[in-house]
Amino acid sequence: MARGIEQRTDHKMNPADIASGALGAPVAEITFWHMFWQAHFVVKAVMIGLLASSVWAWAIIVNKFILLKQAENSMDQFEESFWSGNSLEDLYNALANRPTTAMASLFVAAMREWKRSFSTASSSFMGLQARIEKVLDVSIAREVERLESQLLVLASIASAGPFVGLFGTVWGIMSSFRSIAASKNTSLAVVAPGIAEALFATAIGLFAAIPALIFYNILSGRVARSQARMESFADEFSSILSRQIDTHVGRDRAA
Repeated sequence: MARGIEQRTDHKMNPADIASGALGAPVAEITFWHMFWQAHFVVKAVMIGLLASSVWAWAIIVNKFILLKQAENSMDQFEESFWSGNSLEDLYNALANRPTTAMASLFVAAMREWKRSFSTASSSFMGLQARIEKVLDVSIAREVERLESQLLVLASIASAGPFVGLFGTVWGIMSSFRSIAASKNTSLAVVAPGIAEALFATAIGLFAAIPALIFYNILSGRVARSQARMESFADEFSSILSRQIDTHVGRDRAA
């Protein structure tokens, strides 16, 4: 009888059996939805705002890629037409009566200023070169502003997203610590879910910020290249018109 009691006691105090029982205990699975649903309402608001910002950022990214691709294609087509050898007057007549974009708008604006100077009775060329260059600069600035629109939103999401997520994390951790203090239980099983919910906010902030930062840099580079192409064309076209001005001035003096 005493031996049986001793065997039962030994079996009850066996560390291997205790560890096996602890490992075999069912563990509740913590999913993303569970972390969101159990989070503090402030953390939930942060998560929802960051997810909305991520969707907004991706919408801007897709729209900008389409817009820049169309702008680059229109530049290629216009340069092909401009350097094909056709007269500037024919090209202006073909483009003046329909919407133009990017480089074509520079050409139309400069040609309109050129023709406006010829429409006056005096046909004075005083300051015409400066006016044409000013018109080209204004047109370039307008086109670049159109291409850069909403890129500031990507920059804001990229810079503010991690900090907003960190705010949600800090708030969630403070709520977890208050819950621990109220329950007076420091078990890891009690602490871990609250910390996981809090860190989930930072993860969503990085999820929104990293693509916004990467594509902001890519899109800004493409806008800069488009601006450089427009400025190069403006310089070349201004030189062509400058030679035309010199020719007309020489004819007027000869007459």
